[in-house]
Amino acid sequence: MSTLTIRTDAAVEHALGVLTAEGLSRSEAVRAAILEAERAHRRARLRAEAESLRNDPEDVAASRELAVEMDAIRAW
Repeated sequence: MSTLTIRTDAAVEHALGVLTAEGLSRSEAVRAAILEAERAHRRARLRAEAESLRNDPEDVAASRELAVEMDAIRAW
């Protein structure tokens, strides 16, 4: 495991105080915050990709064509 050194300001110290108030160590709080930030970043990228596909006329047309084909198969 590597070591990370950061400079904190009053707002970060306050946030760390809140996160560690119930016994979580500062290191655990920072690790959890970094992991949560990465998950939020991944979700935002996926949302942006989905929005892009939703607004792509070619993709929308292909989806509609596939839906028609699936309806035809279900009719069997």
